[in-house]
Amino acid sequence: MKRIAFVVTGRVQRVGYRRFAQRAAEQAGVSGHVRNEADGSVVGEAEGGDAALLSFVEALRRGPAISHVRSVEVEDRPALGDSGFEIR
Repeated sequence: MKRIAFVVTGRVQRVGYRRFAQRAAEQAGVSGHVRNEADGSVVGEAEGGDAALLSFVEALRRGPAISHVRSVEVEDRPALGDSGFEIR
């Protein structure tokens, strides 16, 4: 089990990005959370196996059709044993 923190920049607020991330997490089988930041970015953490996290990050880079993802920064974190994926 591994955990990552992520920061997504671009046109990622008011485009359904958090709900997209929640669905992508559920499909990939990862747990964690996502939230909007005041600076217009979307941030969160996700936990799961290597392949699941890779699939999730690839989805974050695509985003929903009406978004425009400029960058996705990822940083490793210690695993916490979360379950489920929530929008905060």
